Amino acid sequence: MSQTQPESRAFASVPALLRRNAASFAESPAYREKEFGIWQCWSWSDTEQQIEALALGLLNLGVNQGDFIAIIGRNRPSLYWSMVAAQMVGAVPVPVYQDSVAEEMAYVLDHCGARFAVVGDQEQVDKIIEIKDRLTQFEHLIYLDPRGLRKYDHTHLHQFSHVQDQGRAARDELMGELKAREAKLDYDSPCVMLYTSGTTGKPKGVVLSNRNVIESAKSSSDFDTLTRGEEILAYLPMAWVGDFVFSIGQAYWAGFCVNCPESEATMMTDLREIGPTYFFAPPRVFETLLTTVMIRMEDAGRLKKRMFDHFMAHARNVGGKILDGKPVGLGDRVKYALGNLLVYGPLKNTMGFSRIRVGYTAGEAIGPEIFDFYRSLGINLKQLYGQTEATVFITAQPDGEVRSDTVGVPSPGVELKIGDSGEVFYRSPGVFVEYYKNPESTAGTKDAEGWVATGDAGFIEEETGHLRIIDRAKDVGKMADGAMFAPKYVENKLKFFPNILEAVVFGNGRSECTAFINIDLNAVGNWAERNNIAYSSYQELAGHPRVLETVQDHVEEVNRSVAEDPMLAGCQVHRFVVLHKELDADDGELTRTRKVRRRIIEDKYADIIEALYDGSDRVSTRTEVTYEDGRKGAISATLEIRKAAVVPVSAKPMAAE
Repeated sequence: MSQTQPESRAFASVPALLRRNAASFAESPAYREKEFGIWQCWSWSDTEQQIEALALGLLNLGVNQGDFIAIIGRNRPSLYWSMVAAQMVGAVPVPVYQDSVAEEMAYVLDHCGARFAVVGDQEQVDKIIEIKDRLTQFEHLIYLDPRGLRKYDHTHLHQFSHVQDQGRAARDELMGELKAREAKLDYDSPCVMLYTSGTTGKPKGVVLSNRNVIESAKSSSDFDTLTRGEEILAYLPMAWVGDFVFSIGQAYWAGFCVNCPESEATMMTDLREIGPTYFFAPPRVFETLLTTVMIRMEDAGRLKKRMFDHFMAHARNVGGKILDGKPVGLGDRVKYALGNLLVYGPLKNTMGFSRIRVGYTAGEAIGPEIFDFYRSLGINLKQLYGQTEATVFITAQPDGEVRSDTVGVPSPGVELKIGDSGEVFYRSPGVFVEYYKNPESTAGTKDAEGWVATGDAGFIEEETGHLRIIDRAKDVGKMADGAMFAPKYVENKLKFFPNILEAVVFGNGRSECTAFINIDLNAVGNWAERNNIAYSSYQELAGHPRVLETVQDHVEEVNRSVAEDPMLAGCQVHRFVVLHKELDADDGELTRTRKVRRRIIEDKYADIIEALYDGSDRVSTRTEVTYEDGRKGAISATLEIRKAAVVPVSAKPMAAE
């Protein structure tokens, strides 16, 4: 749905877009949610009524303009409605990661001074009750699912549907106030506050305005010609900027339908049933799907496995070219069509990707092999580079210009430049307003002319204008001999293998690189079952000699691949350990968006890193862990340190400037 700039300014807030959608295509589906195995549907007209009733209910509870309202839970229409209702009454929604422990939640709610929260269920209610004494401004808690909450003190606890009912009952009294508050909303009004993942410290509250969200939604929708006929599956954390822009910004601008799965466990089934046309996933999702495919193929019969391998080899050669409309011989096209009938089509249907017209991955760099695998199937998967501070979009890949080694060209309205240190800078209508209560960080990130420092190192190709990201600027360094050290480049290659879930590479300032490896319990556990290998825990399986041999094969194959790049050949992994536990967000080793917290890992596992470099064959370690119920404990292990073969580099790689 192509829109003009003047028209975007005519709808200066998300609630204004809701009113437009309810008037212009009232009966078109806006939301679906699967509950008890049945898809429920709400039209845009229904959605307007639901949100308006909640907004009136919030006024009835005493929500003031400028208040912050925390939104916590899995993707559900009611929680999306809560964000828009908060905006409608002049408040600011603050989505919080639902898997945050109480301590993390306490920091966010206290920092923003939230007076209200809308949460999904008893689990989230309990977390807030646990920290309530530390929240000096907190007043009212609204919940969706009443199960388990009947005997709780309801003095300041309210059921979502009851708040709506009270809003409807007070409609005549409060509608004037609601309309007055809506009328005050403009392009500069706050739309949402999203907290960063906090890879290097405490999360920062990123304030995004209506201008940021609507202009970004408009430009990106035009870029990929999104229409109200699109279908998306909303399954990523609601506290993440990508979900907000796709499921609120673009959905309200283009008017398409947002589908919410029944649960995390049914996500893949729900994905197949919906068959989204527009799909977004971080690399971890695509890696997990590929792992599942490879596991199934290992379990398949010999004939089926040979057919899969034969046609996938052909797809790797010509699939991407056919997708991009490049010349391919008739014979190859016929063979690819046969492969689509026998392999690619059924495989896409199994994954729920049969109808995808536009797919994106972002958040972390995706391994080239993984990226090319999906495109070879005919899935229009593209890379997007963005940040919370940019309202997602910095660069994107136009159709026909998709490559695994770049993140595309500047998104519409975005300017790019590379600093003297190689850091990427941008400015655009999506540039955030501020870090809440943190003027120093705001000034350190965004200069007076609106240029924002990304923290990533990269360069712009002169011929194509495509941006290539090397790594996080703070992570890119130099080896002892002056060669470039870019850990993420190697880590992504390692994670291509279904057996490897996570990898952390070390080597800055050292003579050689080493690595931590996490195995994928599903993939390796499946292999163990097929080979009658008994194990009782992740730790036991991770230390099995045959598992270590397999991982070593993977590391050495990656070394051969890395050696082909003269600039990064010095990043080959010389020694590695398979860790005795999975890196975990609850232990502070990963962010809630699954990004590695390198500095914390370096401090926490300093003894293992030291052993990797002092020539030891084994290292004994004791590690503190957090159990699911919040209790602390410790696990001890003796880890085998493996030496991997490396490819000699004939000429010294050129050091990065």
